This record gives sequence, structure tokens and C-alpha cells, in this order.
Amino acid sequence: MGLRCLSRPRLALLLTVSVGASLGFGLSSPMAAPFKIIVTETETPLVPNSVIDLAYQLGFYKKAGVDVELVRVQQTPSAVAALRSGQGDMANIGVDAALQLVARDQMQLKGVISPDKALPFLIAAKKEYTSPKQLEGKVFGVARVGSVDYILSRAVLGKYGVPPDGVQYLAVGQPPVRATSLIAGRIDATAISIGVWTSLADKSAITVLVDQPSFYKAAPFVTKLNVVTSETAKSKAKEIQGVVNGIILASRAFAADPKIWVDAMVKARPDVKREDFEVLADSYRSSWSVNGGLNLADLQFTTNTLYDSPEWTDLKRVAPKDWIDVSFVDKALAENGTASTADPVGR
Repeated sequence: MGLRCLSRPRLALLLTVSVGASLGFGLSSPMAAPFKIIVTETETPLVPNSVIDLAYQLGFYKKAGVDVELVRVQQTPSAVAALRSGQGDMANIGVDAALQLVARDQMQLKGVISPDKALPFLIAAKKEYTSPKQLEGKVFGVARVGSVDYILSRAVLGKYGVPPDGVQYLAVGQPPVRATSLIAGRIDATAISIGVWTSLADKSAITVLVDQPSFYKAAPFVTKLNVVTSETAKSKAKEIQGVVNGIILASRAFAADPKIWVDAMVKARPDVKREDFEVLADSYRSSWSVNGGLNLADLQFTTNTLYDSPEWTDLKRVAPKDWIDVSFVDKALAENGTASTADPVGR
């Protein structure tokens, strides 16, 4: 049947379908919605977790074949609520929060990658102290009793011979507040991030007792990871794989050439001096999750440390193998190889 035999409406429909097909899309397949990653930072953070933002800004997700949208919320409870209600497909949250949700049977979650497995903590103290052992009996500032920094500080100090309750833990607040309290002499020591340490204008009255690498070596605690629901792990496996690939590729780029991270952060955070980013980039050389950050030995240490806390006494015991899904990371490593430097795979 020739075109002249068609009515105008049918002719218009045929032309529309033909043009659509030639451009590579069909009328019955609307453009797919972006894969939404929920993050708990309102701006790009100054730590390796920034890779989630920067992989988006620098196009690593698109190179990995996935269209991503970042959903910013204020805190972990908001991230969990957004994930639960379907406002996002993946959330970057603390291991402690995720594990509690799984242990209480409140959500069926799968941990698929840890973009920034370790908080870049160090222990800072008044300059009069030269070893962690000298902190016994002194006042140690924490966010709150039971917080991650409290749990890790106890573990690290224990490795240096300080009994678990050998110091007086004082709830002070977030790292910047703890640093200010230390400088003012209201506490004797505290654990803060390398980013907070670098940003301090006057460090003349304080010193580093345990540096970042030593802190993580003493307590290989995985602090954050990206989780999806069990249903999403099945229904959006391709998109999850793209995100995992994108984060790993971005992490490897930053590890190989720290200037890439510095340049990107200068654009993302113009409120911070370039020199500060250069100092941070140097300290992060071995911190990037170039192999996905899911070392099962470290995750087992993390699990044991959490369950040793009094707040976890009555919780059902959940092992890493019960909710950590390494298949996406392992597929990425099979396709792109395993980096031989930092971030040991452990399996």
C-alpha cells in the first residue's frame, strides 16, 4: 500500500514511528529514569567519599553506561527513609546503621561497594602528650558514647595499651567541635578526620599521637558503604554494576594521579584552598577504594567490633556473608583487573 493511500492521521503516525526508529528510540519505551544515589552530604565532602559526587561530575558513571542522579539528604535516618520509600535506588550510609536494619529485620539490604571504607581518622592531643599510653586517666572527646568514633577510639587506644575504660570519654559533638575543644584545652585528646586537622589554622598547642594509616591499621573498621534493597539488587543489577564500575574507575584515576581529584575538588568546593586539597590528596594516596572496598576480613572485624558494644548485646547476629554482596565488585575486577596497590580484596 503506497503512502498516497493513507489518511493524513495514519500518515503522520507512520512518519513519527519511522523517524523515531531511525533515531534509535520507540514510542512505547520512554527514556529510562536515572538511577538515584542517596548521599548524606549536602555538598561534596573533603574525604574519599567524595568519589560518589566526582564520579558523576567527571562522567565516570556515564562511561560505565549508567545515568545517575544524586539525591542529597541531611542525615542517615533521612537516607534510610528515602531508600525505603523508593525516592532513591541506592544509599551511602554507615555500616552500623545498615547492619542494625538487617539485624532487626526492618529492611532487606545488600551492601554492594564501599566508596570510602575508612573514616580518615587520627588521634590528636595536647602537645604535652607524646604517646597514646599517656592518655590513661585523661579526658577524651567523642561525638557521643556509642558513636563510631567512640567505638574506634576505644579499639585503637586498646592496641596501644590503654584499657577500654582507661580514659574518661566526654560527649562533645562533631569533629570540628571536638577540635575546637581540644585547642581550647577542655579535653586532652580526640579522634578527628585528616580533613578537620588540615583545616585548623593554629596547631601550635596540639599534636598528632596516632596518624591516619596507623589508626586504620589498629582498627580496620569499614565505616560506610553503598546499599540497595534486595529487590533492587535483582531488578536493577545492570545499573548497580554501572555505578560500581564508575566508582572503581574514578577511585583508580584519583589514586594514579591525585591532581585529578584536586582539580575536581577545587571546582566542587571553592570555599577550600587548593593547598589544603593537595595536602589531603597526598594523605589519601592509599585510601581510595580501587578494588571496591569490600574486604571481608575487615568487614568481619567491623561486625565483631559493633557487636562488642553494649548497645548491640540483644541484636541478632548477622555475618557479612549474609548481607554483603560482592558479586558486583568481583565482576568489575574481572573486567578491569585488580589494582595491586592499596585496598586488598581479601578473597
